[in-house]
Amino acid sequence: LSEVIIEYYLHLLQGITGRHARKRLTMLSCNDLSRKPLTQKIIERPRLIGRIKELITDKSSTHLTCYNITPLEKSLAVKLEIPLFGTDPAMFYEGSKSGGRKTFRECGIDMPDGNEDLKSVEDIAASLARLKRNNPALRKAVVKMNDGFSGDGNAIYRYPELSIDDSLEETILSTLSDNIRPVSHDVSKELFFEKFCEMEGIVEEFLEGEIKVSPSVQCVIGTSDKIEIASTHDQLLGGDDGQIFLGAVFPADEKYAPELAEIGRKVSKLLAGKGVRGRFAVDFISVKQDDESWKHFAIEINLRKGGTTHPFMMMQYLTNGHYDCEKGEYLTASGNRRFYFASDNLQNDNYIGTTPDDLIDIAMFHGLMYDGASQEGVVFHLIGALSEFGKLGVVCIGSTPERAEEFYNNTIRVLDFEC
Repeated sequence: LSEVIIEYYLHLLQGITGRHARKRLTMLSCNDLSRKPLTQKIIERPRLIGRIKELITDKSSTHLTCYNITPLEKSLAVKLEIPLFGTDPAMFYEGSKSGGRKTFRECGIDMPDGNEDLKSVEDIAASLARLKRNNPALRKAVVKMNDGFSGDGNAIYRYPELSIDDSLEETILSTLSDNIRPVSHDVSKELFFEKFCEMEGIVEEFLEGEIKVSPSVQCVIGTSDKIEIASTHDQLLGGDDGQIFLGAVFPADEKYAPELAEIGRKVSKLLAGKGVRGRFAVDFISVKQDDESWKHFAIEINLRKGGTTHPFMMMQYLTNGHYDCEKGEYLTASGNRRFYFASDNLQNDNYIGTTPDDLIDIAMFHGLMYDGASQEGVVFHLIGALSEFGKLGVVCIGSTPERAEEFYNNTIRVLDFEC
């Protein structure tokens, strides 16, 4: 990591000098730029593991935490002789698209009509035919791989003019490739079907609605009886059919945020009983009803940290506040409400070649910084991806939703102007 990135984050710490903080931060390198997973690189270097173990002075207050847990992280935790905060990879079916639907059904939670545990192209066609028979007016359906994320494992199926007769399933199967389109532009139809048969997956109806939103609830399971509803968000989805995660607004609309928290608590209790631990999120599609109420359809469970984890933890550390899930509001330590507008997918090819030093210079010149006194402002992340990919993340914290969004829009204006 560039020193300028490290300095940028340490500067945000309250009540401690950067020099003191830097002395407490130990960074190690595998000196390996291959595309292997980082944990695999560490496991392949026993002496590096030994150096890490030497740094652990109190095992009772130490644990391993990471974005996503695989068998590699489980192995590393065993080698380090410390706990791993998260769900055992052996239980990851619970967080797959198919496992999520079974959990929602067991909890009595609304979800889109569909089928899970599909293994083949023939299974996809059979499910699409069943959905059409159940709802002849249905225009679209979503085909999802069990382990896809950010919409990249999804495809949209558009129903052509069909006769709902005994040959419906056969007709859908023979024309499937003509009427389906993967959400990711980098995935061909052939590759999508190949990956689907490898990962398995689900088919669901595409929910229509004049007014619909995509909220989520983030939960933390510490022990079987220690459950926290950490946050709610209104997610920002993009792409042609609104399937790609772009960012989030925090907190979710207070009209329905408490309802999301209650659903999150139901799911948490069930998963905790099965042994799930750590952070996870439940995503929804919520449709506004004629009586002004909202109907929430659970879409998936993400048994890992996600796109909404970093922004919330960042604001929590900066303001020392807490989220009141009963009221759907966030209060700082001094009792002031705060909101944020965040994205981890701010990308523009014109940004390519902008170094971390350039970004900090631009931010300083234009005042795109976080102000600890007012507890408002802009915090960047994913800075290391900026120069090569023209991509970065940003968390814009404000005293009102409008101020948070204005910080975000101003950040885009500045970056587009400077780059």
